[in-house]
Amino acid sequence: MIGVVGSRNATHYGLKAAEMIGMGLARRGVGVVSGLARGIDSAAHRGCLRGGGLTVGVLGTGIDIVYPAENRALFSRLAKEGVLLSEFPVGTPPDPQNFPRRNRIISGLSRGVLVVEATLKSGSLITASLALEQGRDVYAVPGSIDSFKSTGTHCLIKQGAKLVENAEDILDELGFHAGRSPAGPPDALPAMDPDEQTIHQAIGNYPAHIDEIVRRARMDVGRVSAILTRMELKGKVRQLPGKMFVV
Repeated sequence: MIGVVGSRNATHYGLKAAEMIGMGLARRGVGVVSGLARGIDSAAHRGCLRGGGLTVGVLGTGIDIVYPAENRALFSRLAKEGVLLSEFPVGTPPDPQNFPRRNRIISGLSRGVLVVEATLKSGSLITASLALEQGRDVYAVPGSIDSFKSTGTHCLIKQGAKLVENAEDILDELGFHAGRSPAGPPDALPAMDPDEQTIHQAIGNYPAHIDEIVRRARMDVGRVSAILTRMELKGKVRQLPGKMFVV
């Protein structure tokens, strides 16, 4: 298992990195453990599920409490397809002091901890510190030099954390070698119909407004809207505020 932690108020860059790395690990048979918080935690869990892997959510509440409420669907998926853990009694509500306490479990269950986005005051640095105390490796995803939300990860890298750009960087550290069969399902792209592949390519690697998608795909807006709705229901795109879409 690899622990993945980071900012609750993550950027699109951070969310995409967490999800893609989580999926990449899962497809090679490595599970993901995180805290089921909004932001990086949720993205890592989603990525692992997309990759067909086992993901563990360590809660800072009672096992029966969904927090944050927006994660109800993800909570249910982990209950069915993954693992939910809590050291707190049933009914324990969210309490700020409980979340740093559960971090030692995240690091303890992991062979290493990846910090995706974090400021210098982020609780994710507590998890990284606990990981080192427990003899675990610490990894960090670099961000822009202008990004306040990556100041903590940059600090970790300066202090010796292993810089990670993708799942393969972690797998190499764990001793996985090219040629091993992936554990998860094949890439989702071949399963897309031609229209969906066109829209997927039109969106690209960054959030795209529907007008820009229409222009790139060379389709009328009604057709694009219908395809986007279909892809959203399949979990292949996600809509952001302002009619923006990401894959």
